[in-house]
Amino acid sequence: MADYRFVKGHGTENDFVIVPADVELTPERARALCDRRAGIGGDGVIRAVRQDGRWFMDYLNSDGSVSEMCGNGIRLYGRYLHDREGEPLPLEVGTRDGVKTLTADDGSITVDLGTPRVLGETTVTVDGRSWPATHVDMGNPHAVAFVDDLADAGSLLTPPDHDPAVFPDGVNVEFVVRRGERHVAMRVHERGSGETRSCGTGACAAMVAAATADGRGRGSAYRVDVPGGTLTISWTDDDRVLLTGPAVIVAQGTTSL
Repeated sequence: MADYRFVKGHGTENDFVIVPADVELTPERARALCDRRAGIGGDGVIRAVRQDGRWFMDYLNSDGSVSEMCGNGIRLYGRYLHDREGEPLPLEVGTRDGVKTLTADDGSITVDLGTPRVLGETTVTVDGRSWPATHVDMGNPHAVAFVDDLADAGSLLTPPDHDPAVFPDGVNVEFVVRRGERHVAMRVHERGSGETRSCGTGACAAMVAAATADGRGRGSAYRVDVPGGTLTISWTDDDRVLLTGPAVIVAQGTTSL
C-alpha cells in the first residue's frame, strides 16, 4: 500500500495511532502500527471514519483485537476531530457501544460514557494470589480489585486469571488503592494491550466501585491517579459517568506500515 497519513497522541499516556478512513484497518496493520520497536507504538489504533452521518471510532487494540469502547481513545479522537477536522465541540461520536458525547473545557476533553452497570462480585488472581473484585460494565468489561499496595499486582506481564464464565471475552482488570477521600490510584491490565499507563473506562470502573463501596454512589466525583497522570470521574445524579482529562496530539506523519 502507498504511504498514508497518521496522527499519534495520548490521554494520560494511554497512546493511540489515528489513521484516515481509506486505510483498511486489519489486525495485522494494527499490530504493525502499535509495535513499539518496529512501528509507531501505541496501545491501540483508531480509524477516523464517518458512519450514519456522524464520526465513528473504528478501534482495535494493539494485538489486533476489537474493543467495544476506549475512554482515553475517544477523548483523543475528539481532540483530533476538533483540531484537525474542524469539528466543533460538543460532538457526538459513534462507537461499538453506542453514541458518546464529547465536550471540552480548559484544554481537557470530557466524554459521557453513559450508565455504568455493577454486576456483582468475582475473583481475579495474579501469581497465585487472589482478590475479590467488583464486576463493572462500562460498555466493556472490568474487574476492580482493591489491594493494599499497587505493587501487589506484580509485573502484569500476563493477563490476571479470571472466571471465564463471568468474562467469556476477557476482561480489563484494575488494581486500586485508596489515597484519600474521593481519591484512588490504580494500575490496569487491559485485554488486548497488556498493562497500560492509563485506561479511561477502567478509571471509571474503579471510581464506580469505590463510590459504591463508600456509600456515595451517584452525585459524586473522584480523582483517579494512573501511572500516566490524573483523571477526574463524575457520576451524575442522573446515572451518567463523565470522564475528564488531557488529550494531546504529539506527532503526525506518513507511513506504509
